[in-house]
Amino acid sequence: MAGREVLLLSLLIIITISVVAFADREPHCVYTFYIETGPVDGAGTDSIISVKISDKSGQNIDIQDIVTWGGLMGPSYDYFEKGSLDIFSGKAQCLPSPVCSLSLTSDGSGVYPAWYVNYVDLFFFFFFFFFFFFFFFLC
Repeated sequence: MAGREVLLLSLLIIITISVVAFADREPHCVYTFYIETGPVDGAGTDSIISVKISDKSGQNIDIQDIVTWGGLMGPSYDYFEKGSLDIFSGKAQCLPSPVCSLSLTSDGSGVYPAWYVNYVDLFFFFFFFFFFFFFFFLC
């Protein structure tokens, strides 16, 4: 009988610590960008690219350097080259309403600061940590 009470007490302590640790966390969204640089000569860039996405209420998410924020192509990959499709993904706060604008900005640095973007696709999904607790009533 004492073993069951210790087990139940241990479970309650773990549950309490988990709830307190995650209580202040807000939901996040995962944003994934597919950015294709145009296929013409001189289309690529070595500049730092930032992204701003906004919703209809004017709230926004600013990503200062999309490569360091969520570049998925590998550490030695050269992003934003002629004809390349680059993929970026990372977590940020969810906007309260759907995204209605997206702005790409080049800082103009590097040997080739000009950039021709062929297209941008943005996908995002919401996730939140859910905890499922099972309580066993012991006799």
